[in-house]
Amino acid sequence: MDNRFGEMQIFLAVSQSGSLAGAARALRLTPSAVSRALARLEARLGVQLIARTTRALSLTAEGEIYRARVTGLIAEVDEVERGFGGASDVPRGPLRVNSSVPFGTQCLLPILPRFLMRHPAVRVNLALADELVDLVEARADIAIRIGPLRDTGLKAKKLGRSGMALVASPGYLSERGTPTHPRDLARHTCLQFSFRRAMDTWPFRIDGALVQRPVEGAFLGNSGEVVRLMAVAGGGIARLGRFHVAADLAAGRLVEVLEDYNPGDHEDIHALYVGHQRLASRIRAFLDFLEADLRLP
Repeated sequence: MDNRFGEMQIFLAVSQSGSLAGAARALRLTPSAVSRALARLEARLGVQLIARTTRALSLTAEGEIYRARVTGLIAEVDEVERGFGGASDVPRGPLRVNSSVPFGTQCLLPILPRFLMRHPAVRVNLALADELVDLVEARADIAIRIGPLRDTGLKAKKLGRSGMALVASPGYLSERGTPTHPRDLARHTCLQFSFRRAMDTWPFRIDGALVQRPVEGAFLGNSGEVVRLMAVAGGGIARLGRFHVAADLAAGRLVEVLEDYNPGDHEDIHALYVGHQRLASRIRAFLDFLEADLRLP
């Protein structure tokens, strides 16, 4: 009997657990049954999906592509079957979300309890990391991206945009003085980034023209959160998204400087996901929730 769907499920279970034994336990099969199913699947496709070593299993490049395709297919089948059971519109199951640390801590975590209360059958697995991750590799359903999007072939839902601001702690400004013109930054410590978005200039609107001013400082941070914490500690002046420093500004831990010269630039914020003709209800529910409940400064 042709059991392609079952073999797909076994393949996904192996890719998620990282071992034949783990997949066998999850599916209540024997490891030998799991191994035979994988062998049949690879023989039918004519490619190796899983690289086997004495210590671990890992997906090949073809395996990564196959996992991305069949994940959506199985989700669609699950939706169809739940539809006949009268529960097609009830979001349920695990939802894996990836976000940067600043956006996750400042914007997602404060509103996530509302989502879980509305959808108690959904189990959210939130991973915060400042480096960009591949959705398939990270096994994420949704990833939040801030700034320009790369052409990844993923679907993108725009959640909004956040302006940028120059900020410093009251203690730093009391000690070093408050700049009144962008040229004053030459005598200030400007907190910069050490990763790929690092820039040696900051933009300003001076006499109606957009001008890039060079900035220098004795500190580099590998994430926006590191730079924010350094600014709060009195380490210098930082240029960060307003969503990231809104709570600090409201509490007086940071104050905005050079507001009259702010160029008014923004960073777009998107939710990325693998597009399917029919999204799993839990993914669709979370995207709708972000659109309705997310508030950006």
